[in-house]
Amino acid sequence: MNTPVNLNRIRKQKARAEEKARADENAVKFGRSKAQKIAETAQAEAARRLLEQHRKDP
Repeated sequence: MNTPVNLNRIRKQKARAEEKARADENAVKFGRSKAQKIAETAQAEAARRLLEQHRKDP
């Protein structure tokens, strides 16, 4: 005779697997690497400094 199977455990495992697959898909679609984040921050800072240099004093 087979051992009993806990259907709640299987349902939760399936839900976790689906969430992980969705998270992996979103990481590929929307994720940025650390280098990209640093480069974007540096570019924004350079643009801010450039605008600040062209500002006229009141």
